[in-house]
Amino acid sequence: MSEIILINITGKDRTGLVARITSVLAEHGVNVLDIGQGVIHDYISLGILVEIPAAHQAAPVLKDLLFAGHDLTVDVSFRPTSLDDYEAWVRAQGKERRIITLLGRKLTAAQISSVAAVCAENGLNIDVITRLSGRVSLRNPAQSPKACVQMAASGHLADERGMRAQLLQISMETGVDISFHVDDIYRRNRRLVVFDMDSTLIQTEVINELAAAAGAGAEVAAITEAAMRGELDFSQSLTRRVALLAGLPESTLAAIAEHLPLTEGAELVCSTLKRLGYKIGIISGGFDYFGRRLQAQLGFDYMFANRLEITDGRLTGRLEGKIVDGPGKAEILREIAAREGLRLEQTIAVGDGANDLPMLTIAGLGIAFHAKPVVREQAEGAISDMGLDGLLYLIGIRDREIGVTEPV
Repeated sequence: MSEIILINITGKDRTGLVARITSVLAEHGVNVLDIGQGVIHDYISLGILVEIPAAHQAAPVLKDLLFAGHDLTVDVSFRPTSLDDYEAWVRAQGKERRIITLLGRKLTAAQISSVAAVCAENGLNIDVITRLSGRVSLRNPAQSPKACVQMAASGHLADERGMRAQLLQISMETGVDISFHVDDIYRRNRRLVVFDMDSTLIQTEVINELAAAAGAGAEVAAITEAAMRGELDFSQSLTRRVALLAGLPESTLAAIAEHLPLTEGAELVCSTLKRLGYKIGIISGGFDYFGRRLQAQLGFDYMFANRLEITDGRLTGRLEGKIVDGPGKAEILREIAAREGLRLEQTIAVGDGANDLPMLTIAGLGIAFHAKPVVREQAEGAISDMGLDGLLYLIGIRDREIGVTEPV
């Protein structure tokens, strides 16, 4: 009868280590049932689950492995596994798996411990932990540090809403952003990302700048804040605000458009997504006059926003066409996905205000970016203290994969 043995190798990593260990197994005709490896600060942890055929004996295999370990100056340990235990492990494959991403300027043991404890309380086992951010220099710290760890956890989750609430509480208390979503085929096959514009792609609410130029700044800002908090109907509030801009010269729009303050990471996230073959779009309750500038600057494939009516070089205080409000944003996302031949599960939406919730909710992954509390509570993921390029981590992209250099 064949024997099943789990082999663990730990110690200082070196080139050729895996080749040497597996060559020993090959000499004895061993079958590899599972293999996994992790390296932290040049120290390796290698696990190999093997089946030693009945025609071979385990003792010579283990002896040769111990000799190889001695030569490589690594520790080698063994643990026999019964056939029943192995078959139970096989049957467990296909269990629900979820991806939990921790994102911040730095990560602490307390933050990771809190998230791990919530996983355990909810019956989830953490199978894999991966660092997505680059290495951090303590001698020459970055001006805008980034830290990201991704966990893959498996098991049956009885109360997903309850676990989300626990993770949100940890996020609020410790200052770490936590994204929590199902690991499925669509997570690895998303092809469309859409962004809100004001306070997402750019660090301002353009309508407030227009209002300041029109002498109605305080009144418009108050209406804007109430609308973004979800306290006012977006379409009605937008109509009221635009009416206060009547008479503003088009030259004022041009001057503001020339100096739109891009959000940290906006250029990197757009260029990276385009390079990877994603389609990207703007779906904004703001104004297309400014959206077109961003589209040309950052290479967006799609741009949808509201149109200000301009007559004789001045704003009339009215809008042209159908207003792009919350439900409108969701409908536009559906239309773009259909045009690209994609399922909604293959889409990502990023926004900060209450009017973004409809599109965040229907997207395969909805991200609340520096968002109001009502938005953050309902989105699957959040970026609260980092730039827009934090989205790349939530997609699962490592720094080294996009050419971000790591300190030596």
